Order: sequence, then C-alpha cells, then structure tokens
Amino acid sequence: MDAEQHLQLLLNDTRLPDDLKHIAGKVLNNERITFNEGVTLFEKGELGYLGILANYIREKRHGDKTYFNRNFHIEPTNLCVYDCKFCSYSRLIKERSEGWEYTMEDMLNIVKKYDGEPVTEVHIVGGVLPQYDVAFYAELFRKIKEHRPGLHVKALTPVEYHYIFKKAKIDYATGMALMKEAGLESMPGGGAEIFDPEIREQIAKDKCTADQWLDIHREWHKLGMRSNATMLYGHIEEFRHRIDHMESLRQLQDETGGFQTFIPLKFRNKDNQMSNVIESTVVEDLRNYAIARVYLDNFDHIKAYWAMISRTTAQLSLNFGVDDIDGTLDDTTKIYSMAGAEEQTPGMSTKELVNLIKNGGRVAIERDTLYNVVTDFTNYDFPDEVKPQFYRLPVVN
Repeated sequence: MDAEQHLQLLLNDTRLPDDLKHIAGKVLNNERITFNEGVTLFEKGELGYLGILANYIREKRHGDKTYFNRNFHIEPTNLCVYDCKFCSYSRLIKERSEGWEYTMEDMLNIVKKYDGEPVTEVHIVGGVLPQYDVAFYAELFRKIKEHRPGLHVKALTPVEYHYIFKKAKIDYATGMALMKEAGLESMPGGGAEIFDPEIREQIAKDKCTADQWLDIHREWHKLGMRSNATMLYGHIEEFRHRIDHMESLRQLQDETGGFQTFIPLKFRNKDNQMSNVIESTVVEDLRNYAIARVYLDNFDHIKAYWAMISRTTAQLSLNFGVDDIDGTLDDTTKIYSMAGAEEQTPGMSTKELVNLIKNGGRVAIERDTLYNVVTDFTNYDFPDEVKPQFYRLPVVN
C-alpha cells in the first residue's frame, strides 16, 4: 500500500475526529493548514496519524530519496559573550580555561586535513567573541576558497552576523554582501531557538531577536543565496510557540523562497542551566518532525541531525516527513556531544550512512549543499572500505 492509499484509508476511518479528518483532507488536496490547525495537530494528532500525513507529503515530493552530504565542521571557539541557558557547548569568557579559541591558521589546517578527501562542505559555527569580527571571517572565507575553490562554505548564524555587523557599524545588507563577496555560499539555520519573545528572553537573553534573525536571512535571500532554518524544541515552550515559530518561517519563505531545509533541534539537558527540564521522548520527536513537514508546505526539505537524536531515531524519522539526515561529520563537532547526545564521537563513513538509509527502506542520495545530486547509491556496490581516521578537535586549555 502506497502513501496515498494510507491517507485515503485514514480519511475513510469513521473513528477519526472531524477536525483531524478535515486536516487530512487538506493535506491530500495540497491546501495550507492554518495556525490553529497546526496547534490541533500537536494537541490531538497521534503518532500514526501524523506519520501518514507527513509520509504522504514526503513521498509526493521526494519519493524514497533520502539526502546526505560529505561534510565537516569547524567550530572556531566555544567561548561566548552570550549566556544561553540551554547551551552545554559554550563557556563564558570567565570560564576560558574550559574552552578553545582557534587561530586563522588552526582553522585553515583543519581544512587542509581534508585535502584529497571527497568532502563537499565545510560548516563553520561557534561561539561569539570580539576577535572574530567581519575582517577575520572575510579573510577566513577567502583563504578557504583560495585553497579549495570547490569546497562549499556554509558559515555562521545570524547571532554571529548580528554581533559582528553591529561591532563594525554596518547594516545587514552591507554585511551580507561583504560575506558573499568574501566566499560565503550559504548560511546554516542555527540561533533561531524559539522566536516567541517571552520564551526567548528566558532561554537566550541578549542575543539577536527573532526579527533580527529573520532580517539577516531576508537580506541573504535578496542576494539570491540560500540558507537553512532551525527550531529548538522540547524545553519550556508550548505547542503554540512551536507553531508560531514555524509560521514566521513560512511567511518569510513565502516572501523570499530562500530557505532550503528546516531542522528541528531537540533540547538536550546535560551540563547546562536547564538540566532540570525533562527531555522530549522519541515519540514526541517524531511527532514534531511530522508536524513540521505538514506545516512548512513551502520548505523543500526536513532534516534530522542523526548526531543529535541517535542513528536509530534518525532512521525512524524517515517515515515521519524527514528526507535528509545531514552528513558524515567526521567527529568534527562537539555541539551535540557536549549536550548529552547519544553520539559522543559523531562520525560515519559514507558506507555507514548509506546503509543506515537503505536499512530504513529508503534510497540514499549524496548531495552537495544546494541539493545537486553527487551520487545516487541505488545500485552502488562499495569496495572494501577503511573507516576514515578522523581529525579530532583539540581542547586548548
């Protein structure tokens, strides 16, 4: 039975409440659901029901294709001028002994470690410190592109851009144009957290506001460039706050069309100031992915970070609207592991990622950052493969 037949079966279920049947009908007819209907999905939608809706949309758009890329991260520092309550990664400047601060040379050496490796993307994001300013990042991007022109630079969130542009006394439009000229090719989706101002004030005081976050992406999209979006869920927010967050993203996407992927980020409670908050269950994680797929009708892709939610949950998510599980990572990120993610040394070979996708009943597609197909692994036979020797990031005391 295919995804449409499952949905038709759902619509013929006399036990299904009228409001949920109405939403299912809108999904079948490709009609946009409302804010209140989104809240209803969170309040009343059971996992099986939501999976049928989300999988119908996922398969209508992408069939069984599931995307990943070969990437690595550079995290310039885990020191930060901000004090986000949910963050297990960053250390305030007064805790400098627990952190690291990479030099330009350090970061370029990480890039050079991948010379000859078939990676397509470097993902750069970290804490906010005064020395990492507009001039620093512009030079870093230029040097990376000079060394390896084909390596896609996906770098920095609006939190970082807001800080460095304010420090440089330039507006967002000018700043983003400078970054593009220096070699920036796309923006990751971090720093969005939850847009609701009252929740944001409690968990991420002083960092850029929701409107500022959205404005920076808007200016980037005006340049014809692409970016991603995230939402931190499963902490002190309510269901209506999640829908409000997605509504703001949906409206900006209607305006610009510049977002590629939405990435729900699960709150992890290890070693942060919100350790008393109980984490969401796997069932709630899957419900959240499914509702995101239904609500964000103008986003092409929904991504699950396997390194954050575990390989098993990522595999399950492929039946709940997710069509992308990120990349190989090569143990180059500490953001997830320091927050208590199951993956403490997050790295998978390409073969492992492909097998994870295939064992979930899907087709593995290696993509580049902009979703151009690099390799279709449908009928691909791997030669005997030696697991890569990952470059482990040092902590400088």
